[in-house]
Parts: sequence; C-alpha cells; structure tokens
Amino acid sequence: MTALAIPADLQPVEPAYRSALRVRAAIFWVPVFIASLVVDRNFLAITSFAGLLPALAVAVGLSAIIVAPDRIYRRLGYAMDGRRLRTVRGWLFHTDTVVPFVRVQHIDVTRGPVDKLFGTASLVVHTAGTHNSVVVLPGLSPERAAEIREAIRSEIRADAE
Repeated sequence: MTALAIPADLQPVEPAYRSALRVRAAIFWVPVFIASLVVDRNFLAITSFAGLLPALAVAVGLSAIIVAPDRIYRRLGYAMDGRRLRTVRGWLFHTDTVVPFVRVQHIDVTRGPVDKLFGTASLVVHTAGTHNSVVVLPGLSPERAAEIREAIRSEIRADAE
C-alpha cells in the first residue's frame, strides 16, 4: 500500500514542523505516561493487570510522537493563486479547503513557544460565515506566513477599490 501524500500542485510546509509536532505530542504523552505509572503502582500493582497500563501508554505515546508527525506533515500542503488559498490536510480525516479572498475578514500570523523554538508559524484566516470560518495553515516559516498574509491583504484592497 502506497502512502498518500499531498497533491503535486500543492506546496509543503516547513520540514521543522515535524519536530514541532513531536514536541507537542511529547508534552502531552509524558504526563500521561507518568500518570499511568502512578495508577499502576497505587491501584493495579496487586492485580494481574500490573504493568499493562504503562506499557499501553508507552506504545500509544511513542506512536504519537514518532509515527504521527511524519504522516501529518506528508499530508499538509497549500496553494495560492490570485483569488484563493487552498489548504489540504489530514491522514485520518482528509480536509481540502478553498478560501476565496473575497470572503476573508481578517488574517493573523501566530507563533507559540514551540513554533518559536522550531522557526514555524501558523497563518489563521478568518472568513465570513459560520461553517469553516477559521482556516489555519500551520507549519509555515514566519516570513512565508507574512508574505501570504500581505498577498491576501493586497488582493482584498484591490477588490475593495
């Protein structure tokens, strides 16, 4: 079975985004593993299930930290032309979103601590309407996110004039 990837006409996000995903997963799974050890030692130690919970937490956590970020990265891409932004993402649940610039209300570039550590940013596009009114494109370089933001702003200004 071949691994599905983004279509050839889309641009991939920054490779450093995989590392950012791994760190975010580790931030979640390390406390889960510690909690499983505490529960195992205090409640399951005298049962036949002793050691099962931490082993399960390690297996799922390592999968989430090692395997999932590569799959997420390979299936995240974007394309932009003069009138719209297209984002494609998802390996379990596939989403292909097209945002016409005429529907854009405002645009943000966000960076959290993990993004700053790995040199990535997210472009957040707010649109008119309620369904899919916020479209997030993570994993861009801060410069590229700002370029896309300015290109969309320029297009919106040209349409308004």
